[in-house]
Amino acid sequence: MTTTSRHTEPAGGRRALRREVPSTAAVLADEQDFAAMRRYRTFPFDDYGGYLRQLETLLRTLAAQGVPTTLTLFDPAAYEEYCADLALDPDRPESRTRYTTETACAGATLPYGGEPLTELLPPLVEAADRRATWEYANTLLSRAGHCEECGADLAHTAFTRATQALRQLLEALGDGTHHLVCSVPAGERSLLAVLHTTVEGGRRRLSESESLVFCTVLATGIALRTPGGIVSRTSTSTSTSADTDTGGGTDGARDTVRGWSLRDSWLRALTAAEVFTAYCTDPGTGDPVPPEPGVDHAPA
Repeated sequence: MTTTSRHTEPAGGRRALRREVPSTAAVLADEQDFAAMRRYRTFPFDDYGGYLRQLETLLRTLAAQGVPTTLTLFDPAAYEEYCADLALDPDRPESRTRYTTETACAGATLPYGGEPLTELLPPLVEAADRRATWEYANTLLSRAGHCEECGADLAHTAFTRATQALRQLLEALGDGTHHLVCSVPAGERSLLAVLHTTVEGGRRRLSESESLVFCTVLATGIALRTPGGIVSRTSTSTSTSADTDTGGGTDGARDTVRGWSLRDSWLRALTAAEVFTAYCTDPGTGDPVPPEPGVDHAPA
């Protein structure tokens, strides 16, 4: 006769619990980051392609077991600084594990749903860039202080004005698919935020994270009274043959570009000529570049 202890946990229970314990994986974004990690003896990979394939196999295995996994980026330079600050040996797997866990808690992440890593890397890099831009803009805003005349919090006031400006800008643009870029020179580097939105019948589809970063960057320019600007590119589709004849493409799609400059803590609409000059000038050399076919330059 065989007896079983009341305290013995069934294997099925452990497997079910495993599905409720999430995993985190950090991925190297490109060949350059991969090369930086190869200096460590305990990093067991020889080529970037093989590294991605093995990581993807592991992720798919976890997904097949029902284990939820979150992806984050592994930054070799930040990892080196992290280990130096905490007196950790960077050539130990447990150091990499600790860094990955803390990075996922504070940084940009994406859930893994079985997609190829080559498809997930671009949006993951974009999310990390947005996070870094937002953090830097917030740092600058925190130094804005208070208005000397009224005592108002300049950061709060600037963010309110930036939100109002974005709302009015989208109302003015109307229906269509809009791609907006806000650039503000700030300190050692320029802040750049991108926002995609589609407006149909006055109803907008916006990414909350993109909107937050966009308004924060614009608020930084407003609070610090720095120059800057916004460029919008609106895509529409028409059915007229004239659009095709003028370079709009076989589907009649045309894009319209408009622009605003940031002056005295508010946006000033650019004329069509100013938009054309800004859009058709090489930012590095200042030389003119030919306009794109199917693109109209319009007053804001």
